Amino acid sequence: MKKNIIYILLFTALGISAQQDSTKVYKKKVLESTEIDFLSTYYAQDGNNASVTGGIGTEELTDLTGTIVVSMPMNADDVLTVDVGFSAYTSASSSNGNPFDRTGASGDDDDDDDDDDDRALAEGQIGSPWVASSGASRSDVWSSINVDYAHSSDDRNTIWNANASFANEYDYMSIGFGGGLTKLFNDKNTTLGVSGKVFLDTWRPIYPTELKSYRDTDGNLDEGFFDGVTILDQSGNASTAWSPFNNFPIIKDKARNSYSISLSLSQILSKNAQFSIFVDIVKQQGWLANPLQRVYFGDIDNYFIGNAESIPNYTSRQNRDVFQLADDIERLPSNRLKIPVGMRFNYYLNEGVVLRTYYRYYYDDWGIQSHTFNLEVPIKISQKFTLYPSYRFYNQTAADYFAPFDEHLSTDNYYTSDYDLSKFNANQFGFGISYTDIFATTHLWKFGLKSIDLQYNNYSRNTGLDANYIGIGIKFIQD
Repeated sequence: MKKNIIYILLFTALGISAQQDSTKVYKKKVLESTEIDFLSTYYAQDGNNASVTGGIGTEELTDLTGTIVVSMPMNADDVLTVDVGFSAYTSASSSNGNPFDRTGASGDDDDDDDDDDDRALAEGQIGSPWVASSGASRSDVWSSINVDYAHSSDDRNTIWNANASFANEYDYMSIGFGGGLTKLFNDKNTTLGVSGKVFLDTWRPIYPTELKSYRDTDGNLDEGFFDGVTILDQSGNASTAWSPFNNFPIIKDKARNSYSISLSLSQILSKNAQFSIFVDIVKQQGWLANPLQRVYFGDIDNYFIGNAESIPNYTSRQNRDVFQLADDIERLPSNRLKIPVGMRFNYYLNEGVVLRTYYRYYYDDWGIQSHTFNLEVPIKISQKFTLYPSYRFYNQTAADYFAPFDEHLSTDNYYTSDYDLSKFNANQFGFGISYTDIFATTHLWKFGLKSIDLQYNNYSRNTGLDANYIGIGIKFIQD
């Protein structure tokens, strides 16, 4: 009997040990296999309120993006995600940093290319806020990389992550890092999350041509860019009275740093309903304005280069051959506090239809308040295909420092004519279709096709800006 008890205890211990080993060996992975997402979008817009030319002018812009996201399971608990992307744009607005250039030369960078500007003017290539230049700032490529490492606890109720990022374009560089913690409670029906991010950015400032040239020649209108160029007053008469406001002091603090904390709560209310709420606190410091964006003052005389006969029609799209010299660049406070608060409510109506709603209220200490409402209704039309009609409404108040073209006063401390900071409302209508194959039966080399998503959005502001967006996403999983 004693021996039997020993055998029982021995086999029980072995069973417990085997169960523990089995748990270690067969524990379900957070991510079963490597996933690769290929994402690409095409965006095109036009409007009449270009910020580079002081609040008027063409806003024509096209942008093509490409992104590859690779998520790799490092073990049962850890996932490494690498996100690499680019954005190649062509902008009529940005090109008018140097509106006098139709030859391909750039007059708005830090190189000494005044000879190129002189050649452009000598050939009679005079700019307009309504005509795109061919200068170097007409197009650029933004590139970025983001790396994220996430770890889940054995019970999958605790997840922490850390990430780092780098982005670069012709006049701007950004370095970021951050991390977060997520806790699941109540049989995973309740989720709490907290995260933080830091971005340490640096301007490589590009100034409007006439302001940079004025600085380079110490205000001598007979040298460099201005040599042999006739400056006109409002009446179309030759004048040498133009000078930038306060002789154009340049940027000394080229840093722009951002710090953010995010808090979120998600709750499953029933088998059909889920609710979540989030709040972000974002603090920005440094040079928060864009040095390429002109500002014009209503209490200072106006001066031009180009065809005197076109001055009375300067703000009309018919103006093709005269450009107003800037009074200054956009200048804004060196601190900004942003607080968005949002919520989501998703409701499962039946096997074919789900309601996804989203609302966000936004406040910042520059005077902007905004409301965003979004509704998406996924409609499953088969086992593999789902339709995604959507609608988004947005409105905001104007920043304290905004005024339209030529309406700022030189006595203002801060000023901008960027219509992104103006009062406006916008509507966006979207439609998408998704193909999903949970078995990934279609293959490309060692990867099975998991899903394909196509999306189209039309965006319109009451300021006259209209845009169209087309996106495609393809996901593969490794066999």
